[in-house]
Amino acid sequence: MQINVTSKLLEMTPTIEEYARTKAEKLTRFYDRIEQIDVKIEKTTHGFTTEIITDIEHHDNIISTSEDKDLHAAIDSCVDKNVRQLTDLKSKLRDHKHNTPAGGQDR
Repeated sequence: MQINVTSKLLEMTPTIEEYARTKAEKLTRFYDRIEQIDVKIEKTTHGFTTEIITDIEHHDNIISTSEDKDLHAAIDSCVDKNVRQLTDLKSKLRDHKHNTPAGGQDR
């Protein structure tokens, strides 16, 4: 799995990159078919905007955004939103498989 961390209008220090990377790695605990994670951090006039795009095998990308005055809070909030979306997807897929009748289709 590949994790890309990019920044816009902000100098990417090794500490910021490592913090974002370790937070993004935690997403793999919630869903094992993640192919790539893109973390985009942007400095705005009111603080920081963070966007995480999670590329999932055989499914649409999961995108979460967060804005906060504190960079760490923006990253944490964005990861939390992404975790919620991943767990919702996982439970949706699990429930869909269990609702299939034994014959395969409704008759």
